[in-house]
Amino acid sequence: MGYQLQAVIAGDELLRAVSQDVPGARVAALRQGLLLMPMTDEVFDAVTDGSSGGALGFWRLPGGFEGLLAQWSAAGPVAYVEADYFGGVGEQRAAVWADGALVLGPLDVPTKKRFSRPVSPISQALRRLGARRSLGEDEFEAVGLDRYRDNDGWISSSTR
Repeated sequence: MGYQLQAVIAGDELLRAVSQDVPGARVAALRQGLLLMPMTDEVFDAVTDGSSGGALGFWRLPGGFEGLLAQWSAAGPVAYVEADYFGGVGEQRAAVWADGALVLGPLDVPTKKRFSRPVSPISQALRRLGARRSLGEDEFEAVGLDRYRDNDGWISSSTR
C-alpha cells in the first residue's frame, strides 16, 4: 500500500487565515494545534507565478510559491512537505520558513537509506513547527499524518 502527501502545514490560526485568500484551499486538522492544506490542482494554479518550481527540488511545489510561504511565515513557521512511498520504498522532502526566510531544508531522504524516524525530513519540519513526540512514536505519527494515505483522504476530512 502506498502513501502520498504534498501539503503545507502550519499552526491552526495562521493556516486558517492565509488559506482564505487561496482559491480552492481546504484545511484539515492535525493534532497539536496544526493544520494541513493539501496541494490540489486548484491550489497549485492559484499560488503559482508560472515559473519553474524545481529550484528547491520538490515534485509539486508551485513556481514562486516559496515567496508566498516566506510571506506567510512572518506570522509563524510554515512547512511544505512531500512524501511518496510504495511498498516501503520512496522518499520524503520538507522545508520550513520562519520570519520571512527559509530556515530548514530543503531536506530530502530516500527510504533506501536507513534513518531513524525522528530524523526524517517531515519529522524535523514538524519539530520546527512545535510538534512533540511521545515514547514509541515520531512527530509524523504524533500529529496524525498517518491518518490518511493520500491527499484525497485529507481533502475529504477538510473544511474551508
